[in-house]
Amino acid sequence: MLILLATPSLFLVGCSSDDDTTTTPQDGNLTLAIENLEDLGANGRYEGWLLVDGAPISTGTFSVDANGALDTTSFSVPLETLNAATKFILTVEPNPDTDPAPSAQKLIAGDFNGSSASVSTSVAPAIGDFSTATGSFFLRSPTDEPVGSMNNGNDESGVWFGLPGAPPTPDFTLPTLPEGWVYEGWVVGDTGPLSTGQFNAFNTIDLNAGASTSFSGTEQVGPPIPGEDFFNNAPTGETFPLDIRGRTIVISIEPSPDNSPAPFLLKPLAAVAGNDTAPATYSFNQNLDSFPTGTVTR
Repeated sequence: MLILLATPSLFLVGCSSDDDTTTTPQDGNLTLAIENLEDLGANGRYEGWLLVDGAPISTGTFSVDANGALDTTSFSVPLETLNAATKFILTVEPNPDTDPAPSAQKLIAGDFNGSSASVSTSVAPAIGDFSTATGSFFLRSPTDEPVGSMNNGNDESGVWFGLPGAPPTPDFTLPTLPEGWVYEGWVVGDTGPLSTGQFNAFNTIDLNAGASTSFSGTEQVGPPIPGEDFFNNAPTGETFPLDIRGRTIVISIEPSPDNSPAPFLLKPLAAVAGNDTAPATYSFNQNLDSFPTGTVTR
């Protein structure tokens, strides 16, 4: 009788085990230790991605405060995904974001070597390697001169990126930016940075030359290089013509489209303008300490 009673019990236990096919994937942690990120404001978020078999898989979004601290540094990710990932990519995304795919603004990336990846702008598909970045600029104000006239003595109110001449020529050593990014020039005015315009080529005028936000004069267009004269449409707190001598000049890299009037965190070149106008030229200094770097650990 005991044997007969025990047998159905064993049978029930065995059936219960065989029918329970539900499993829960085991998760691991992806930890970010990244420096030199900046607050994107209410309209932007950072998003991490793991590249698995050539396909990007999101690890989640985060924001950064005014001190550069990430609000989230550890993300729960299925171990299978973590172990199969070959690369980490960090993008800049709009907020809110209705597109589940990565944006074109791939900021930094890194290839996994064992349990970690060193991330920087130099690893594809990020922005590029700026270790050899150089450039020159000169002070000149051609846009307030009537065509065919002589120099009218206002050259301290314009800055152009390249070498002076007839015509001026480009003098940048900068990588061609991937989709989603554009260069922008800046002069630090009395109230903050003033844009000289955005550009993605060094041998032509700015992308937005002639726009209503232009500060240039009205007599003629500028030379076939990026730059700007500061005569019109002065922002509140600024006095035009602007004397650029002794002011800081910056080249930044901006997301495109760009929803912020301020320079983005990437500023590869910077310098202070001297007192002499063209034909004097000034060389930019590298400013790569502004670039984000770090380690991602799985």
